[in-house]
Amino acid sequence: MELFHSMISSALNIAVKQITNTLSLLNEGATIPFISRYRKEATAGLDEVQIGNIKEQYDKLCELKKRKETILSTIEEQGKLSPELKKRIEESWNGTELEDIYLPYKPKRKTRAEVARQKGLEPLAKLLLLQQENNLTAKAKTFVKGDVTDVEDALKGARDIIAEQVNEDERARNQIRNFFSRQAVITSKVVKGKEEEAAKYKDYFDFSEPLKRCSSHRLLAIRRGESEGVLRVSISPVDEECAEHLERLYVRSNNECGLQVAEAVQDGYKRLLKPSIETEFAALSKEKADQEAIRVFAENLRQLLLAPPLGQKRVLGLDPGYRTGCKLVCLDAQGNLVHNEAIYPHPPQNEKGMASRKVTQLVEVYDIQAIAIGNGTASRETEAFITSLRFDRKVQVFVVSENGASIYSASKIARDEFPEYDVTVRGAVSIGRRLMDPLAELVKIDAKSIGVGQYQYDVDQSKLKSSLDQTVENCVNLVGVNLNTASTHLLTYISGLGPQLAQNIVNYRMENGAFSSRKQLMKVPRMGAKAYEQCAGFLRIPQATNPLDNTAVHPESYHIVEQMAKDLHCTVEKLIADKDLRAQIQLERYVTPTVGMPTLHDIMQELEKPGRDPRSAIQVWEFDKNVKTINDLREGMVLPGIVTNITNFGCFVDVGIKENGLVHISMLADKYVSDPTQIVSIHQHVLVRVEGVDMERKRVQLSMKGLEQPKGS
Repeated sequence: MELFHSMISSALNIAVKQITNTLSLLNEGATIPFISRYRKEATAGLDEVQIGNIKEQYDKLCELKKRKETILSTIEEQGKLSPELKKRIEESWNGTELEDIYLPYKPKRKTRAEVARQKGLEPLAKLLLLQQENNLTAKAKTFVKGDVTDVEDALKGARDIIAEQVNEDERARNQIRNFFSRQAVITSKVVKGKEEEAAKYKDYFDFSEPLKRCSSHRLLAIRRGESEGVLRVSISPVDEECAEHLERLYVRSNNECGLQVAEAVQDGYKRLLKPSIETEFAALSKEKADQEAIRVFAENLRQLLLAPPLGQKRVLGLDPGYRTGCKLVCLDAQGNLVHNEAIYPHPPQNEKGMASRKVTQLVEVYDIQAIAIGNGTASRETEAFITSLRFDRKVQVFVVSENGASIYSASKIARDEFPEYDVTVRGAVSIGRRLMDPLAELVKIDAKSIGVGQYQYDVDQSKLKSSLDQTVENCVNLVGVNLNTASTHLLTYISGLGPQLAQNIVNYRMENGAFSSRKQLMKVPRMGAKAYEQCAGFLRIPQATNPLDNTAVHPESYHIVEQMAKDLHCTVEKLIADKDLRAQIQLERYVTPTVGMPTLHDIMQELEKPGRDPRSAIQVWEFDKNVKTINDLREGMVLPGIVTNITNFGCFVDVGIKENGLVHISMLADKYVSDPTQIVSIHQHVLVRVEGVDMERKRVQLSMKGLEQPKGS
């Protein structure tokens, strides 16, 4: 395993000791959030991403090790495993090289070359490769027997054997790979007769671009068109150059044998080698595009989950609609549903007066502090209606993204939470709760359905799930959760807890009342010492007997804080409350072989702001009141908007109409931008200028160039 550690160190440019300690902690059952937060001394401060990369690299090497074992045993069973071959396989840690070494020994279906060998034509193939025979026809006649019908049949079989050898030759494969790497062009054409069906792929009807310059979003779009059967796609270098280069490798004479070898090489390239390397490069380019799309999706999801929360306020959640009305719900400060009904302020009913009285009455009766309006159908009209009302108090009004709300409302989680209510009520509850705490609500929805991805259904689904699950876990643990109010689903993502332990915690809470200390967790069925170690620091208990139970200070470090308080002749409560007392602490005094300055600095930060929420404060944002549909847009207009999605070619901005506008990467700033996430973030408030409106395709082009962006956005 030391070999693995040094290889990972070289690949990630991280010290071997950090790799070794990190893998040791992972093997002991520690989670990535726990290691990054509470084991900084061991890892020298590696963050979640770095630890995740170490795990990914280690898992890949373990898979490669298993593959090598399979290859060695397969070749050994054939009796062809020489000491040299065994040594070469054992020393190779390059997956492509390993498969090339294995290719001649790989069990395969009955190929043309294998049929020719069974006809006894391998000696003729060897004779051709020597390229020394001057009377080839006479020599080939000696092979005309059994299943070999004539001289041409014999020569064809010999060429098939040579063609397969060319395909399985490492030198040939590497040289063609080099050509693909430097020259390969990806081409797509519309399948004849499917032009109408493929209309959305119009940009790719006759498309050609060097593969190395093809962006991930274009490649994924092309591959989607191919999978739908409307585009034909190929990846190819300059065939003539490749074939000529191979001929120089194999053809050494200008005689009959040389001509036969040249023909075999051409066949081997076109029929076997080129398709093989094309498949390889198609897979590699798809993998690269997947990685980029997954990276963008994970970052978008992280920003969305860490969006500013309103907090524990009494909220009226409103799911707008026309014919079916607006479904509204009243939630208490804990997000519990206390009332629901429908109002009909819009056509065709137009019961605006009745709806106005109902909303103002509910705001008064349930002491509502904020209103959350879903951003779907009738959102702008509903917002205008609500903001026109006069309440007996200040009520903040927010427009909330309802992406995925319908997925949640029809899910088992929603049915279990609200078995007696229909999907419309559940959807409105989700909208209200998203305002209060986006993280707690959004974790209930399959991340792919939240609407912040790029071709999320086209990428490797297992890799996408792994990345998104890790992102959710990192976000939940970064924020921490209230042990006494967190749902089973939210608790599932806490370090060290799974579905069973999360459910056991909720059951214990229901049977025994609220937790008053973290120590009580040890009374939860199946909560062992290891699980407690992993989860305790991420679970908060407001108004706990021990104030440290509402901080990110881990119970294993309580004795440090208690010693600090003792040395200053005060209580822990007093130490947290008094900044001047904390200023007297000399951290060096508390360093031990296992507790270093990183942990001590983290403890001091927590004492300064106990149980702090790392998310920023929420802001009210208003769209331009004169813009409600795409018909209201004019080129040159400068409008307020909210970033709803980020891709690697730009970002999409909601300016208060049904269609989100695109700010292309080239229009994000007055400078060159290589990564949109360096300029914008999900839910950022921005000013944009309308550059173009395509009414036919319902597309809006926007720009942020030359516009001073809102402060704090």
